[in-house]
Amino acid sequence: MAYLARFWDSTIGKKIVMAVTGLIGVGFVLGHMSGNFLMFKGAEAMHEYALLLRTSMPLLYVVRAVLVLAVVLHALAAYQLTMRSRAARPEGYAKVKPQVTTFAARTIRWGGVLLLVFIVFHIAQITLGWVAVPNFVHLDPYNNLRNGLSNPLIAGFYILAMAALGLHLFHGTWAVVRTLGVARPSQHPLKRRVAVVIAVVVAVGFAVIPIAVLAGAFPEAPSPVMTEGH
Repeated sequence: MAYLARFWDSTIGKKIVMAVTGLIGVGFVLGHMSGNFLMFKGAEAMHEYALLLRTSMPLLYVVRAVLVLAVVLHALAAYQLTMRSRAARPEGYAKVKPQVTTFAARTIRWGGVLLLVFIVFHIAQITLGWVAVPNFVHLDPYNNLRNGLSNPLIAGFYILAMAALGLHLFHGTWAVVRTLGVARPSQHPLKRRVAVVIAVVVAVGFAVIPIAVLAGAFPEAPSPVMTEGH
């Protein structure tokens, strides 16, 4: 325990925790995105997907617990590293002229805050049906997503959050391989091809759902849950 405490208290320890929890997050968003694509197959396909998750409840609870822990540790490590950085230089530079950096790196903290807000809202809306989902029906994700994203303001917030996610992944996936020592330092640090691919695929893959909802690509469908009830 003392070793773990020293590891967590060190700057490199917090960066490693951020890297590992970030990888967990990347794995989750890729899986979640593939599940969202079932929207294009219709209400029944999404219902069967929800049932599959439902019948895997013990495993699902384990996955959820790991994800919650990963998000908490990731956010806490990021916050503490930020505070250490500010404490090391309480007075900012008189003039800042970035040398090797990106827009994603400069906005990583604000993007992280936006993503945290989105995660809470998304769970409250689509998973629990507490807010902004007319006629919410448990185990009917097709109609819940369709109805929940039919509001242009909510759809716009979803798209904005996915843009922030893309920027977060662009910087984060590149930083992970450096932190964990998987890749050697590059003479061209701004050329991050794999990071670009992952960021674009995930951001566009998620954003296409609210865009398709607003475009009317998902027709109204009877709820499979209601049909089964009769």
